Amino acid sequence: MGKIYESKRSPSAELMGSEFVSFDADKGELTTRFTPPPSFASPRGAVQGGLIAGFLDEVMGGALLAVTEGSEHGTKLPLNLDMNLTYVSMVPLAPIIAKGRVVKHGRRVAFLEGELFDEAGNLLARATSTALPTDIPEGF
Repeated sequence: MGKIYESKRSPSAELMGSEFVSFDADKGELTTRFTPPPSFASPRGAVQGGLIAGFLDEVMGGALLAVTEGSEHGTKLPLNLDMNLTYVSMVPLAPIIAKGRVVKHGRRVAFLEGELFDEAGNLLARATSTALPTDIPEGF
């Protein structure tokens, strides 16, 4: 049986075209590929800004899931208290790479960060989040 973060996806992650790429335990960094569906397009033809937040939220949450899986206090998912997002460039309707990291976590709070890149490695957006680590809901 594989790690939960490699195989388990929420319905929203599936909608975003989420695909596990790798996890670096030393860095606490999860890498995911997203393939945005055409319905995510803004009038400019790029991914709509609020949906970009979804990509980053998903990869940051996945990083916490990966870091805490099998830990002393159990596998955790974040419940965001806040999320700060910076748009660097338009996000294309093409495969993108997302990296999510756990900067620091304890039993009561987790500090997360994430970045989106195009296939050439150019930074598209960056986010940070302060979150409450919570138990995984039944049925996940």
